[in-house]
Amino acid sequence: MFLNASINTASVYLCIMRTFEDTYRHKGLRNKLVETIRKKGITDEKVLEAINKIPRHFFLDSAFDDVAYEDRAFPIAEKQTISQPYTVAYQTQLLEVKPRHKVLEIGTGSAYQASVLAELGAQVYTIERQKKLFDENKKFFYLKKYPNIKFFYGDGYEGLPTYGPFDRVLITAAAPGIPQKLVDQLKPGGMMVIPVGNEVQTMKRIIKKEDGSIKEEVYDKFHFVPMLGGKNE
Repeated sequence: MFLNASINTASVYLCIMRTFEDTYRHKGLRNKLVETIRKKGITDEKVLEAINKIPRHFFLDSAFDDVAYEDRAFPIAEKQTISQPYTVAYQTQLLEVKPRHKVLEIGTGSAYQASVLAELGAQVYTIERQKKLFDENKKFFYLKKYPNIKFFYGDGYEGLPTYGPFDRVLITAAAPGIPQKLVDQLKPGGMMVIPVGNEVQTMKRIIKKEDGSIKEEVYDKFHFVPMLGGKNE
């Protein structure tokens, strides 16, 4: 979950009062958002199309209806964030998701990223360590649109070994290193996209070769909230 510290974290909360009407104005703002992130370098048309379909304002308090389609992150509950659309698109593009891919997502947050993956036809297994966020997402009616998203409350560092192996693994929080347990849950030929580092993170793509060895690719710098272990009631 991408971090933008410029917004007062006390001012935005997940699921307090959402707007559930998707008007022509909202759709026009989404079109502009897509053009913005296209100009920033996102070239995968399927990723752009997925973002254009998802009403991001549904995931935010109604007070932020007018700014929901600005290309920036917003704080949500439990000191987490709904990621900047460019960051969502960037990670998703690197992940090279195909229809019916099994994707393990670490850090459900608002479930906006999971919805983008689901729009691409992936079978999404998403883990959230914050019980409040997990419970809110289970009640969030819009997510019923995606029966291909399965929600889990747990420790992201442990992954979901009983549901693996996975074609793709996506981490949406800053990890201090590459978690070996998550690499182990990748299929041979699978990919992981993960931001690694402390104050500033480097986006990395980990490719698991057929012989089990790892290829590491290095991309741009980002700021994410930290990836924490355990569960938070």
